[in-house]
Amino acid sequence: MLKRILVTGVGGAPGFDLARSLLRLDCKVLTADADPYAAGLLLAETTAHVLPPATDAGYRAGLLRLCAKARPDAILSTVEPELPRLLALRRPLADLGVTTWLPERDAIEACGDKARFAAVLTEHGVPTPRTVLPDELDRAPDGLLVVKPRHGQGAKDVYVCRTSEQARVLCELIPASIVQEHVTGREFTADCLVDQAGRASVILRYRLLVKGGLAFVSRTFTDPEAEQCVRAALTATGVTGACCVQGFIREGDSTSRVVITEANARVGGGFPAALAAGADYVGQYLRGLFHQEVDHDQLTYKPDVILTKYVETLTTSEGKTQ
Repeated sequence: MLKRILVTGVGGAPGFDLARSLLRLDCKVLTADADPYAAGLLLAETTAHVLPPATDAGYRAGLLRLCAKARPDAILSTVEPELPRLLALRRPLADLGVTTWLPERDAIEACGDKARFAAVLTEHGVPTPRTVLPDELDRAPDGLLVVKPRHGQGAKDVYVCRTSEQARVLCELIPASIVQEHVTGREFTADCLVDQAGRASVILRYRLLVKGGLAFVSRTFTDPEAEQCVRAALTATGVTGACCVQGFIREGDSTSRVVITEANARVGGGFPAALAAGADYVGQYLRGLFHQEVDHDQLTYKPDVILTKYVETLTTSEGKTQ
């Protein structure tokens, strides 16, 4: 039976590429975004919809109205602020025949709040950058510091500074910020799929060229220690479904060779590297979504596969801008 999948957040790389991947698996794809100019709304052979932002009071009614009219079999969100709203809508969505696969609230909060994430990993003994809140700057680690939003994404409003005084000024400019030690090394992302029983498959890739927080060039690799740390982070947060974990591999005399910096309870922007390396990542994601057993043997992959992303023109048109 042809599955009708609603993918939200198609203005970003995760949603855009997820919609394309589902099309290749012969799904009927409905796309949605809060931005009427989102690139994914222009994908051929999809049905485009504009939804209110997840923070808008009209989001709940807008989403339920869309689902009642379009009747998707499932919804896959790539917008993290949507996840708590979707969690609260599981019952009305199910009443409309819409399947969801969402982490529990604690996992969503652990992944969506960088201060909470650091606390959870520290509690479970998973190496992560030392992190303080603005009112704790007297406990900030020595050396370079990173100031970033607690709930940010896409490397927006992320700054590196040299002193706690500079960090204090940045914290005044960035609402709800955190301060972390600056970690260097080989940056990587793990594209993960955690089934309902908690078993995880982990696909590692180096982030060779990063622009605006998105890996434009990735190369798959294997590293038992990095994989072990990623699995520990998944266990600590309790996240399930398709997700991604980021970190650094440090060389030299570091106390911890692998440091985990964040996790996202959604597919990563570079997950097509996993597909190119032979992992049936989206296919097995669909199996788990529709309550079938995930075949982790289909999620093995080849190392040293390089994926390069690029910007393309989807369509041109004439008319007035909105």
